[in-house]
Amino acid sequence: MINQQQLWDEEAAGQYDTPGEGMFSPEVLVPTVEVLSGLAAGGPAVEFAIGTGRVAIPLSEAGVPVSGIELSHAMISRLREKVGEDRIPVVQGDMSQARVDGEFSLAFLVFNTIANLLTQDEQIRCFENAARHLAPGGRFVIELWVPQLRLLPPGHGGTVEVSQPGYLLVDTYDVLRQHVISHHVHFSPELSDGREAKIGRTPHRYIWPSELDLMARVAGFQLESRWADWDRSEFTAESRSHVSVYRLNTR
Repeated sequence: MINQQQLWDEEAAGQYDTPGEGMFSPEVLVPTVEVLSGLAAGGPAVEFAIGTGRVAIPLSEAGVPVSGIELSHAMISRLREKVGEDRIPVVQGDMSQARVDGEFSLAFLVFNTIANLLTQDEQIRCFENAARHLAPGGRFVIELWVPQLRLLPPGHGGTVEVSQPGYLLVDTYDVLRQHVISHHVHFSPELSDGREAKIGRTPHRYIWPSELDLMARVAGFQLESRWADWDRSEFTAESRSHVSVYRLNTR
């Protein structure tokens, strides 16, 4: 049994924020916030796995009332260093079960985080929990990567996803259980300094877009839109990720 609290501990939370760079760069956050703000349509939003507030804080600054659910105590502590409970209330718990008071026009789950739920049943329960939070006609937005099984060399079970100075990301696949382990290797680009590499590993359950759509239907949603990125670019067979917008059926 994977202990998610141990995975997302104080060390992980402390290293998560990269202000102005990577997933915290304006070219990532500006279109993300613009899309989510438009989909909220003037109503409140709830973020599943709110983390340290990477998206929630700028979305709140854009005028959208935001609440959140987060499993990791350490992530919530980092968020609280930035904003108080009065501005962005957070319920500590599992995003497939925890409930935030109120009714929302938008629920969202970004940066592949639904894959942290390691069984199909848990992932379906996440959709069902989103439905419980939404007003009729509300939207649930998921950002998720597309499994890159076509890149697996014959006889090998892994792919190199990122290779850059000081960092290597290798994904290894268990295709029977649809599990991926991401191996994050951090090291000094200079061989002469004698420092060893540091390795962190995170498990995921990958989901094909068609499977995700079926989970949505089970929970009472219909696919409304799918893009390759937050810039609303076309989703194609070559896309490495997608932003999917599901609309809750009216009762």
